[in-house]
Amino acid sequence: MTTSNRQDLKEKVIAQADQSVETLYRYLRLTSVSAQHLEIPETVQFVADLLKSVGGEVKILDDLGGNPVIYGFFAAGSKGNANKTLLFYNHYDVQPPDPLDEWESEPFEPYLKDGILYARGTADNKGSLMLRLAAIKALEQADGLPCNIKFLIEGEEEIGSPNLPRYLKEYAELFKADACIWEFGSKDAQERVELYAGIKGSAYFELSTKSASIDIHSSLAAVIDNPAWRLVQALASMKNQNNDITVEGFFDEIEEPDEALIEIVRALPFDKSGLTGPFGLTRPLITEARGENPRDALMLYPTMTICGMVSGYIGEGAKTVLPKEAKVKIDCRMVPGQTGEHLLTCFERHLARHGFSDVKVELIESQRAYRSDITDPFLHLVKKTAEEAYGSEAVLYPNSPGTGPMYQFNECLHLPIVSTGVGWAESKAHAPNESIRMKDYVDGCLHMAYLLTDFAAE
Repeated sequence: MTTSNRQDLKEKVIAQADQSVETLYRYLRLTSVSAQHLEIPETVQFVADLLKSVGGEVKILDDLGGNPVIYGFFAAGSKGNANKTLLFYNHYDVQPPDPLDEWESEPFEPYLKDGILYARGTADNKGSLMLRLAAIKALEQADGLPCNIKFLIEGEEEIGSPNLPRYLKEYAELFKADACIWEFGSKDAQERVELYAGIKGSAYFELSTKSASIDIHSSLAAVIDNPAWRLVQALASMKNQNNDITVEGFFDEIEEPDEALIEIVRALPFDKSGLTGPFGLTRPLITEARGENPRDALMLYPTMTICGMVSGYIGEGAKTVLPKEAKVKIDCRMVPGQTGEHLLTCFERHLARHGFSDVKVELIESQRAYRSDITDPFLHLVKKTAEEAYGSEAVLYPNSPGTGPMYQFNECLHLPIVSTGVGWAESKAHAPNESIRMKDYVDGCLHMAYLLTDFAAE
């Protein structure tokens, strides 16, 4: 593409990005919280109609259970390369907005202030879908679509994509493509564009123990065991004060990274302020206390952390009870090779060996880790076009410390995957006051237009 054509495309992209904002507002107003089954049918219809309005062929897949999966297809233009197909993965569901009292505006009413758009779903993931469609409209106006484009838009990503593997397996031919752009990404605190070629896995557990049918007067703690203490002691046996995971067999399945991958990871930038700034941390990073490389930990090490605990009375004032039961949610971020089923076995065996056979373990959801081949040319094309569109440095990470159904995509579709989105260092995805910057929204739209053009020309 010549310089003049690139400039013409840029002008069309900026115009389309601006025109798409009102539609984005309407999308953000839909309370599509999958965990609470809110407005899912309405959101499915909205997204399907949106794809059609841009000229896409649409199929709503709902025959295999769970929230529907939306398929979208846009054919290459008459001057395009019909032999190349790029797949976009997005999701229309969002996280619950809680805690509501920490929002500075209504979570499902878009609020624009100083170039920053606040609402649940802006960064994760409704903004990214809208900018991709705006890029398609701009390309159609410029010289037609440069290649075939497909969309897979699901509605259960925020609850672990439990039904997506069935749809991928059944409809693998429908979603067949040469490469995939994943759903998320952001700029870091130094304004570098973050790109991810993989993802950590996740295994989510509930541990519980019960000692009575009702809460009991706390004076009887002299003779009746307390399930809350039982659970605290069981947890203490699984991870020590140095943050070492002490569950036997936890690390057995791990595929050890090779030296080339370790060198790539250790060359990646790390800015501590990207964590201490947005989150208001009050304690030092775990890696500082352990003398470890933080990039090694984020990219290459598994985790085990407590997401929430409940037992007894936690309201205002005093209520002297001995709780009847205690529960805890545990999240493990896994690296390649690990499976949630193996960790479940490890947890059950560990608890039995340490005298906590009364503590029950349930595996709620599990997804495996995945990394694309870091040398694949598509990954570096995404990086090159990102730097051109954003006018800033882009960093390609072997994987994100977060999780998504990438492993299933590769298992069924066998294609390189790179994740890039519209977030920024203060986006606060999954938290109150989630946001994107409108400048990043326009630049992200431009990135997709440049990527599609150059991808077709390869």
